[in-house]
Amino acid sequence: MTSRLCLDKVNKILSHAECFQSAMKDLENKRNSSGGKRRRKFRTNKLKMGHGGTLDPIASGILILGVGSGTKKLGEYTNGSTKIYESVALLGGSTTTGDSEGQLLMTTENDFITREMLERTREKFIGSLSQTPPIFSALKMNGKPLYEYAREGLPLPREIKPRTVQIYSLDLADDCLSTDHDYNFLKSEVCEDGSTLVDKLSNNPTLNDHKILFSEEYMQRAKEDPTLSVESEDARKVTDVKKYDSDDYRAPLLHFTSKVSSGTYIRSLISDFGRAMGSSAYMVSLVRRTQSDWELGKNCFELSDFEDYGEEVWGPVIQKVFEQGPAVDVRQELEEAGNAANVKKVKEDTKRAVETV
Repeated sequence: MTSRLCLDKVNKILSHAECFQSAMKDLENKRNSSGGKRRRKFRTNKLKMGHGGTLDPIASGILILGVGSGTKKLGEYTNGSTKIYESVALLGGSTTTGDSEGQLLMTTENDFITREMLERTREKFIGSLSQTPPIFSALKMNGKPLYEYAREGLPLPREIKPRTVQIYSLDLADDCLSTDHDYNFLKSEVCEDGSTLVDKLSNNPTLNDHKILFSEEYMQRAKEDPTLSVESEDARKVTDVKKYDSDDYRAPLLHFTSKVSSGTYIRSLISDFGRAMGSSAYMVSLVRRTQSDWELGKNCFELSDFEDYGEEVWGPVIQKVFEQGPAVDVRQELEEAGNAANVKKVKEDTKRAVETV
C-alpha cells in the first residue's frame, strides 16, 4: 500500500468520525468566510491531512500523519528526524529500482561472501556518508526522469550529486547469508527483440559506475590503519547463469537494522553494500520501525485499528495522543478501551435481555 492510499483511507474514516466534526465545521466556516460574497458556499467533507515521510511501495511501518494545524509540524519529521529501518535484501543481483519492484539489471556471484566480509563491509558505512540517490528514482535531470535515461541506454547529462546522510548504526541479523526463505530471485525481463533487459542495461555506464563512498569516520580510521581497505571489490561476473533462473534458487540474505538520518536511501545503502564486496544486492523488504519518538508496536495506531474498532474505542485514544503526543502507549490504551467497550456491550445486551423477559 502506498503512503497516499494509506492517508486516503484514514482520512475517509476520520472525516466521518463524531470527534472530528467540530474541526470539520471550523474548516468549513474558515473556507467559506475567506472567499467574499461571490464565493459559493460549500460543505467540507474531508479533513485537512498530510504525512511526514513517504514510504517505498514495498515498505511498511511508521507513517506519521498530521491532522488540521498538525500538518504544519510535519516538516519536523521529513527534514530532521532519526529513523530506524529493518531491511532484507538478496545478494547477487541488482535491479532497475534497487528493490524487487524493478526489473533485474545484472547478476553477480554471491557464494564467496562470508559473515566476516559482511562485518567488515558494515563498518565502512557507519558514520557521515555521502550517498548517491538511486538511478531509477523520481529525481530529474534537464526535466527528464533518471529512469528514462537508464531505460533508453543514454548517458546522464551530468553526474548524480551525492547527498550527505548519517548512518548511526547498522546491525546485521543472525540469518544473514541464509537461503532458507521465501524470496524468489527475479528473472530478467525479455524484450521484443528476444534480448533480455540484463543484456541491454548491463552495458549502460550510468547505472553502476558511481563511486562507492565510505563514511568519513571509516576513512579517517583507514588513514591511521593501513590494513583497512578503502577500495571496493570488482564485480564478480556470474559463471553459471542457469542457477539464478531456476524457480528453486534462493539467494543468500542480507538482513540488517539501521538507524539513519532523514534523506537516507536504504535502497542505495543496500546496493552499495553489495557492490563494495564485489557482488550486488537488491531490497525485498523494508520496515520503518521508528521515526523520531514514534515507535512501531507501542505509541502508534495501525490501519486495522480504525477498521476493526468503533469510534468509541479509538476516539478517546486518538484525542489523548493529540494532547500528550508520543508519551501515550497506544497499544495498551486501545486494549483497555476495547475491553471496557466489550464490558459495556455485555451489560447493555444483558439489560435488554432482562427487559425483554
